[in-house]
Amino acid sequence: MSWLDRLRQGLSKTRQQINDTAGDLGTDLRETLTTRLDTVEDLEYALIAADVGRAATEEILSDIRASNKSNLQDALMEALTLQLEPDLRRAQFRQLGFTPDARRTVVDPRGHVVMVVGVNGVGKTTTIAKLGEYYLGRGRSVMFAAGDTFRAAAGAQLGVWGERLGIPVVQGPEGGDPAAVAYDAASARAARGTDLLFVDTAGRLHTKHNLMEELKKVRRVVDKADPGEPADVWLVLDAVTGQNGLAQAKKFHEATPLTGVIVTKLDGTAKGGILVPIVRELGVPIKFIGVGEGAHDLQPFDPQEFVRALFDVDVPRD
Repeated sequence: MSWLDRLRQGLSKTRQQINDTAGDLGTDLRETLTTRLDTVEDLEYALIAADVGRAATEEILSDIRASNKSNLQDALMEALTLQLEPDLRRAQFRQLGFTPDARRTVVDPRGHVVMVVGVNGVGKTTTIAKLGEYYLGRGRSVMFAAGDTFRAAAGAQLGVWGERLGIPVVQGPEGGDPAAVAYDAASARAARGTDLLFVDTAGRLHTKHNLMEELKKVRRVVDKADPGEPADVWLVLDAVTGQNGLAQAKKFHEATPLTGVIVTKLDGTAKGGILVPIVRELGVPIKFIGVGEGAHDLQPFDPQEFVRALFDVDVPRD
């Protein structure tokens, strides 16, 4: 099964949620806006139910009313695509008819060190392994830092992945200081000239204040060992958590400003619309999305591709 087929399949619950609530989206746009206002109202409920959020839903409906598309679904797809594009210039290009394709180019981190954050259970460690494989396949040298020293076997899990992929892993003792592991790993990366270091971090919500302070400390010591790093902080977010996930993202963003989000488990949720408020409210781009456990089930995020897959519309390729 191709990546696009897996994405379509993964978004089937969200698609069903929208279709069950909004009904037939293939209606004539002008007729819908003038004589079928109940359809517009149903669409509003459908978007909110899919966790698009009320503010973004209002903007989407406004864009639909101003659209020159012939039917409701095309207008909705265009509006959603623009909502998912955090870069204003890229959004303007899309409005002019250009369709940049994220999967045709490598998702380039801004520097050499990427801190990967998120609460327990979202799949941070597995996601780091998939990122390692992604960048190895594109000619980059990679290291891992097993900075989640508090979760039982987290370091061992990352160590197994490192051995399997041929990626060096810097580890510390279980229950040890995560900042010390990050410092050693950043120092080693700089000394070896490795292209990319991914730093795993703890995600214990029951000590939220301590967790956030710990993340700030990790960031400081990485900068001390490797000045200017980490240039990126990527949040791993479980799509199934919906609005709770967005609340988590805001807390992490306040503690250590995020530069990207990776959304996992899109194959198990009817709340796929959560990607919209992530981009809209945080102003942070989505870097990758995941629709399964396989290494190739994590792929760069492209707004148009996502929206077309959501509505089961073929993606044109030239």
